[in-house]
Amino acid sequence: MNVDIPQGRDPIEYVWGEMVPGIGPAAAGFSLAVYAHTTLGLREFEAARLRIAQINGCVFCLDWRTERDGEKVEEGFLDAVSEWRTTTLFDERTRLAAEFAERYALDHHGLDEEFWARMGAHYDQREVVELSMCLGSWLAFGRLNRILGLDTMCMLPRR
Repeated sequence: MNVDIPQGRDPIEYVWGEMVPGIGPAAAGFSLAVYAHTTLGLREFEAARLRIAQINGCVFCLDWRTERDGEKVEEGFLDAVSEWRTTTLFDERTRLAAEFAERYALDHHGLDEEFWARMGAHYDQREVVELSMCLGSWLAFGRLNRILGLDTMCMLPRR
């Protein structure tokens, strides 16, 4: 871990809640809001989230599966995300979510008119904004946890 945690303290609660009390709880609130208030379908949500997790290398994020109404994506979904260009398991919305995640993280300057035309054919503008905010959350906070060495210490936040 790259941050000193006092003996007996929960690393996530300490770093996110106490080290930067004016920022950490607000960041945690944003992170939780992405899950609590999304209107995106589970498959596109998870394809985008897992592609960011793969890019960030966040151990916790790679292991986590979002659950909605008792449903999770199928076993092997993570492998399909790695192969988003060629997998037969994805519809076009799910494939575009994984592509957008990858390009958002690695090539945001390369999001050209052709890409936006494909997005516009499958996502309305509100959904694009929502997915963009989700991607921003996952990219920032998954990377933060990975860089600080918290990704192997993550526990689900208490509600």
